[in-house]
Amino acid sequence: MFLELLSFLASLDTGFNVLSYLTVRAVFAMMTALLITLFLGKWIISKLLQYQIGQVIRDDGPETHLEKKGTPTMGGVLILFAFFTSVLIWGDWRNPFLWIVISTALLFGLVGFVDDYLKIKKQNSDGLSRKQKLLTQTVGTLLICMWLLSLNSKTIGSELLIPFFKDLIIPLNAIGFLLIGWFAIVGGSNSVNLTDGLDGLAIMPVILISGALAVFAYIGGNYNFSAYLNMPFMPGTGEVFVLCAALIGAGFGFLWFNTYPAEIFMGDTGSLSLGAILAVIAIIVHQEILLILMGGIFVAETLSVIIQIGYFKRTQERFFLMAPIHHHFEKKGLKEPKIIVRFWIVTLILVLISLASIKIR
Repeated sequence: MFLELLSFLASLDTGFNVLSYLTVRAVFAMMTALLITLFLGKWIISKLLQYQIGQVIRDDGPETHLEKKGTPTMGGVLILFAFFTSVLIWGDWRNPFLWIVISTALLFGLVGFVDDYLKIKKQNSDGLSRKQKLLTQTVGTLLICMWLLSLNSKTIGSELLIPFFKDLIIPLNAIGFLLIGWFAIVGGSNSVNLTDGLDGLAIMPVILISGALAVFAYIGGNYNFSAYLNMPFMPGTGEVFVLCAALIGAGFGFLWFNTYPAEIFMGDTGSLSLGAILAVIAIIVHQEILLILMGGIFVAETLSVIIQIGYFKRTQERFFLMAPIHHHFEKKGLKEPKIIVRFWIVTLILVLISLASIKIR
């Protein structure tokens, strides 16, 4: 939207052209999303309290979580609103990747919203069933992946980059792309959802991973940088840099209220959509494998649940004291803030390793 106005202003004074630069728009996108979240945060929290839209706590969870009962949830609405507003102001509406990411956020945010609504209505932790959630996520994923394939781009859906290797690339046909897309998007969405169990635990890794993906998007969308660093040139992906910046701004703004002790939770509205956004961006910039490394915490949380369920079915005993694994550490006596910060540190290390792959190539 701003770019249309900018064209008119540039006709009056060429100095306005500086505002069209990718880096400048990214900075403004981040600041806009941050300020919207900070400005609306208290008002959203008060409205959620007014309508008694509070978190439902599991009875079998750590006792320290019982005091969180009633804390406003569905804060993902705040994150998505700030993200959408910022992107629509500073993004290039002619870029198809912008609309693909926005559509992904809407689709998965809607699934999460329904899930949150059912939990609040029933006053228990059972929202959508696993089959219902998986089915809706699968349909949304297939729609998004087919949209990407319909772009008929040489850089989308044709190859899988293997990180840390200079020329190791695996060609993909349509079926292979759909399978990888399904694992990335559905897996990413649910893994962030499982991680979102402590105050600020999920949002900071989302911010850090968004920052790393922004770097890959910027390099891949710049012919000179991609050639110098021996990475595929991906026309149009530079705009994803602006999207990542907006997501970072919205994330930091939300963290202001979500940090321990949390005044608001993102709920499934936020976690399902944020996980899907990261996965789609990773697919666009060809970093599906590195997403697994950067999101090591998300992967560990998901694996802990899978192991717990499988082990219990076979032995009728628990492998972990409680799953996801952050609850296991709580049961072992670690304080919530210590678990949160340590998970953040691990994510930062994994993100830095992933960024190192750029030069190692």
